[in-house]
Amino acid sequence: MKKFYLSTALPYVNESPHAGFALEIIQADVMARYHRLLGEDVFFLTGTDENSLKNVQAARKEGIPVKKLVDRNAKKFYELKKALNLSFDDFIRTTEKRHIKGAQKLWLACKKDIFKKKYKGLYCVGCEEFYKESELVNGLCPEHKTRPDLVEEENYFFKLSKYQNQLKKIIEKDEIKIIPQSRKNEVLSFINSGLEDICISRSAERGRGWGIPVPEDPSQILWTWYDALSNYINAVGYSDNPKQFKKWWPAYLHIIGKGILRFHAVYWPAILLSAELSLPKTIFVHGYLTSAGQKMSKSLGNIIDPFELVKKYGTEPVRYFLLREIPPTEDGDFTYEKFEQRYNADLASGLGNLVARVIAMAEKLKAQNAKRKTTTQNLKFKKEIDKTWEEYKKALEEFKFNEALGSIWKLISFCDCYIDKERPWELKNQESRIKNQEVIYNLLFVLTNIAEMLKPFLPETAGRILRQTRTTINKPLFPRLK
Repeated sequence: MKKFYLSTALPYVNESPHAGFALEIIQADVMARYHRLLGEDVFFLTGTDENSLKNVQAARKEGIPVKKLVDRNAKKFYELKKALNLSFDDFIRTTEKRHIKGAQKLWLACKKDIFKKKYKGLYCVGCEEFYKESELVNGLCPEHKTRPDLVEEENYFFKLSKYQNQLKKIIEKDEIKIIPQSRKNEVLSFINSGLEDICISRSAERGRGWGIPVPEDPSQILWTWYDALSNYINAVGYSDNPKQFKKWWPAYLHIIGKGILRFHAVYWPAILLSAELSLPKTIFVHGYLTSAGQKMSKSLGNIIDPFELVKKYGTEPVRYFLLREIPPTEDGDFTYEKFEQRYNADLASGLGNLVARVIAMAEKLKAQNAKRKTTTQNLKFKKEIDKTWEEYKKALEEFKFNEALGSIWKLISFCDCYIDKERPWELKNQESRIKNQEVIYNLLFVLTNIAEMLKPFLPETAGRILRQTRTTINKPLFPRLK
């Protein structure tokens, strides 16, 4: 059986989840469900990054122990599984023993490329990264728009520069395929600008004792990113289960946001090369979810809470909006107005209306036996369905979630036009009844295809459609919002 191992990035737990991470994990869930439908053996990983300075600072601000903060917020991220109907197979926390053991093992595996020196630099706690002066924008971190801290101490460094030429060839030849092309170009530009050795530890004092101790030197703790990136191998047995590790590694797919591309496409492969481990196959990079045109930020008060969104509209509409409205590789904007427009137009008046019309007519014409039909004799219908499947699969292979859904909605429009043309509710005589039954059979057949296509995107809705085609009991899928 073909194996498919995919992961999300690990979000920081200094605060509760917001809809930006919901976008990423729903995209990952679609890919996991799609590959399961293809009959593949899938392992879908997510989790939480709990060893950052952000968490230490957030706990101090609340006046609570760091462990209490990370336990509370990690639980909220895990609860997205139910709220968003996610199908992940494992949830790794970077405070777990299996992760700590694996991160320290990876450090020792890279020991030949690690050295200690005194260093002075500008450090952004938000990014958990040192920046050069030239990388700042008006003296501020380009990502968080905050002024970095000036840090001076003795730390461990990793010989990233040693792998510059090797990394360049790997990215150029798509040994690690980066999607979209613009992000691949961004990585190559960064490599070509000249790679410098990177700091991979901080003093235990600066980290306030929180984090994973450096092997053989407890005065230092692992840099958050060195520790966090190792989760991808630790979850599949790197430290203690060689058989499981051999089965699953390398990962086929990392799904990440654009702000952490450098860590995944440059630092992570270099560390793996140093440790003589296989490289991941693909990195898919999505944009940011903005709120009314601005990046979501706690300080701006424009965070969209996915739990509140689900409570108000339901899980499936939230999944649909994020997958259909937001361009997969670009920034996309969320407003409640856009959400409700998309809900009413596509879910209530589009899919929901089609299913309601077809099931009502099937019940009226007593067409329950249509469930036994596994094909259609209508060549135009068959051609349209085959074309939709082709477009749908191509879009998903390219991570174009919005286009895959768009192809399904074109099929929905085709069905609406077919109904309006054939007018199967008109019963003039026995001949028209037989003809109308055939029309309904065709429509029920296409609804089963639509449901199959929706399984990775809207699994609950897909199940409800299939049940209604079998029973012809009509229950509204998406009541219109007032």
